[in-house]
Amino acid sequence: MATITKKELVSRIAESTGQTKVVTKDIIQLFLDEIIRELGNGNRLEFREFGVFEIKDRAARRAQNPRTLEKVSVPAKKIVKFKVGRLMKERVTSTNGVEGEAAAHVVVETANAMDADN
Repeated sequence: MATITKKELVSRIAESTGQTKVVTKDIIQLFLDEIIRELGNGNRLEFREFGVFEIKDRAARRAQNPRTLEKVSVPAKKIVKFKVGRLMKERVTSTNGVEGEAAAHVVVETANAMDADN
């Protein structure tokens, strides 16, 4: 599985739209900045067929350092949750060979696990 960077996306979109890479990069960055700003304001973003971004509160909890086995307090915090939309779910499930809800669940669980690491 390859990692696609923003630079690669800019190149692909610029080529398919006939725009320059500079203009395309500016538009993509503005789009990403708007998503960040709206989430920062506590708003929910819904992109039909793609998915929904929203802010959720994660409660404070006790955890354990796996190296030292010491108990530590993890404070409450806000996290970004992404719920996969229909079209993305269909593409992901057909691409990786996993049937139905299971594949979309894997994608969401992976995203949630990455949030937990940050």
